[in-house]
Amino acid sequence: MASDLDHKKSFKDRLQDKYRLVILNNENFQEISSHRLSLLNLYIILSSVIVVLSALLVLLIVFTPVKKLIPGYADTGSTTEIIELNKQLDEIIKEKDAQEVYLASFRKMLTSGEDATDYTPTEEEKLRLAISEAEIKNAGLVSNSPIVNLPKKEVAQGANNYFDLVKPVSGSVSAAFMPEKKHNGVDILAPANTAVKSVLDGHVIISAWNIDTGNTIGVQHADNVVSFYKHNSALLKEEGNFVKAGEALAIIGNSGTLSDGPHLHFELWIDGSPVNPENFIKF
Repeated sequence: MASDLDHKKSFKDRLQDKYRLVILNNENFQEISSHRLSLLNLYIILSSVIVVLSALLVLLIVFTPVKKLIPGYADTGSTTEIIELNKQLDEIIKEKDAQEVYLASFRKMLTSGEDATDYTPTEEEKLRLAISEAEIKNAGLVSNSPIVNLPKKEVAQGANNYFDLVKPVSGSVSAAFMPEKKHNGVDILAPANTAVKSVLDGHVIISAWNIDTGNTIGVQHADNVVSFYKHNSALLKEEGNFVKAGEALAIIGNSGTLSDGPHLHFELWIDGSPVNPENFIKF
């Protein structure tokens, strides 16, 4: 009879049936505590616990670094930062590639058999040639340097433009500027162990050895001016170094197959073309 009544009860009624949860001592069966429960109360308690734990888990993920450990979780702030870093990396790579093209062009002029007077730099290379004039002026000149001030005769802008050039070495010119014979500079005889100095402030763009010109160093200056110093016995600066006018770059020598005695082969380039250094410096 009781079983029939249970079957007739609805689910809602069964949830409200009262039960007693009794906790007994296992040794003497003494009652420790007693609780009245129903299926509805038990359901409410379990649901509340699950909701609270879920809320705590969401807060833990949203407001702590734990979210970074979850695969596929999108952190908007981190994503924006990564995109910005990727853009900066792309710019650095482009700048590096352009610098390599620029340096490769000058290495080609130093080592190839082509007539360098026909060389015309690209627009990108011209941009790389233009080092900040303000940076050069702020660097200042080395004191007590033998500075000469001669007109910029080789440049079409006219004689109102001037360079303040330091003598790379003091000595006699043994071979003049002869671009028609691919001799794009002057050879200067000077005593052994003489320091070769930078004619202007600038950045070292080449500091290496090759079979023809031996130990060679090149410096990029302001206003698209580049100077080269060849056949040295030793190089004192590395690529990327900033040097001041009058600062020692190398030691005069006799390195390379195109050298037949200790001397400095000095070249001066303006806007990608070689000019006669003797128009600017009295050696």
